Amino acid sequence: MIELSCISWNIHRGRGEDGRIDPARTADVLIREVLRPGTDLLILQEADEEQPPHRGLLDLGRIEAQTGLRHLHGADGRWGGESHGFLGTVMLAAPGLEMERMALVDMPGHCHRGAVVADLRKAGAPVRVIGTHLSLAQWLRAAQTRTLGQYLFRCAARPLVLCGDLNEWRPWGGLAFSRAVTGQAFSGPARATFPVRWPVLPLDRVLGAGGARVRETRVLDGTGIRIASDHRPLAAVVELPG
Repeated sequence: MIELSCISWNIHRGRGEDGRIDPARTADVLIREVLRPGTDLLILQEADEEQPPHRGLLDLGRIEAQTGLRHLHGADGRWGGESHGFLGTVMLAAPGLEMERMALVDMPGHCHRGAVVADLRKAGAPVRVIGTHLSLAQWLRAAQTRTLGQYLFRCAARPLVLCGDLNEWRPWGGLAFSRAVTGQAFSGPARATFPVRWPVLPLDRVLGAGGARVRETRVLDGTGIRIASDHRPLAAVVELPG
């Protein structure tokens, strides 16, 4: 088996629990407290500004230089020239991950939502990683994951990892992550990540399907983490078929 180590974090557009918007502080916490040696993939949500042109918030050059991760989004993997990702979802990867293809999937909702779908390989093992930020409303989440499921139905089969702020508080996942809606048997632990100071809701998830199995997840904590965002980061180890 091949292990994929990933971290998902909603950085709340750089707005901390003190109400101060400080993307430089977010980057400091990301470098000092969130990222761990051996991290293969970092998936951020709310990392672009909310309104068009959705400008990127973080100093990606600094993060790349100090962590060794690389920004995966080329011109076709972003909202536009000023965004770092797609509707706030940004992926960075370690050198050992090879990217074959990235696609952007628009999803329905009164707030524009979308998913970043990256076909990757680690040590020759293929994996499709989906980073997203779903709606607060259950019926909209189901519509969004249905849209995602229809997209995946048209793709060649591949081990799947779904991660991000999925806004689902029920540990069993509800209708939105059922096979009937997505066409996939997504599964993975539910760890409380929200609110940041006293987490009680498992809004952030890493789920596996199609042969990818989430072996463990861990909610990260630290002095900076508790002030930099309203969510805690979630780290996961996913086993891929070799």
